[in-house]
Amino acid sequence: MMLRALLLAAALLLVASADAQQFPSRPIRFVMAYPPGGSSDVLARPIANELTKSLGQPVLLEYKPGGGSTIGADFTAKSPPDGHTIVLLLTAHAINATLMPKLPYDTLKNFAPITLAAVAPLVVEVNAQSPIKTLRDLIDAAKAAKGKLNYASAGPGNTSHLAVELFKMMVGVDLTHVPYKGSGPAITAILAGEVDLMFDALGSSLPQIQAGKFRAIAVTTATRAAVLPNVPTVQEAGVPDFDVSVWYGVFAAAGTPQPIVQKLNAEIVRGMNVPEVKERIEAAGYQVVGSTPAALDAHVKSEIARWARVIRTAGVTVE
Repeated sequence: MMLRALLLAAALLLVASADAQQFPSRPIRFVMAYPPGGSSDVLARPIANELTKSLGQPVLLEYKPGGGSTIGADFTAKSPPDGHTIVLLLTAHAINATLMPKLPYDTLKNFAPITLAAVAPLVVEVNAQSPIKTLRDLIDAAKAAKGKLNYASAGPGNTSHLAVELFKMMVGVDLTHVPYKGSGPAITAILAGEVDLMFDALGSSLPQIQAGKFRAIAVTTATRAAVLPNVPTVQEAGVPDFDVSVWYGVFAAAGTPQPIVQKLNAEIVRGMNVPEVKERIEAAGYQVVGSTPAALDAHVKSEIARWARVIRTAGVTVE
């Protein structure tokens, strides 16, 4: 019996190795769980370009926004586990595990982690015409207005939502949440003056900041962003221990053969570290990580635990 099991395992390994050698056999769908124009786009495009070169098949961005990234995630989870469909998911993927108890998939069991591609700070921003010039101005205005100031987010349960809820808890202010379907529409709302502020991923808002249309008043990480060296951290601006970053992970469907997962991991990590590609990504406000699949799996588990505490303490719910 043991010999038969060993022979079967060896045969399966040979099949998996053969699948990896032949992979990809057709174009790869790179699912975007948010609309075009957001921070996921900024990172995904150079990754897709490099994968297209190295794998010899087109890697095509396919937009499936909505549901706080759950539509794109569910589509990937239910795709054939052959590596030809991958998805870029953000911190909201871990948040949704608590925020949405009736998810159509299991956050840990239905995905094959490939790599933690990058991390980035959120930037606390207002329209350049706003009278709010510093984080202290924002706190004072929020305390005076008592809920009349509103903030945009990329959707309920998104990091741009929960980071503000954490901020409200730590500072003792009230701000009104106005959710949008992705950071692209939220940015448009700030430009139009529909909302007062946003905690947005730096990658998607940096062009507006550099163009002078947004005023960046703080970044949410413990250290300053290299591309915004003159913008203080939230901690420096007077909120001790506040530290939030957005992470970007690449996943396939659970059951994808490990040789294919490893091949995708190797090519994504290699592509992001091509000097001109890395420079382009980091110039947009990201820090390239390029982790192992196991490290991404561990990171998701720790993030689920972290954001569960925030959601429960703040009493955050989504309809």
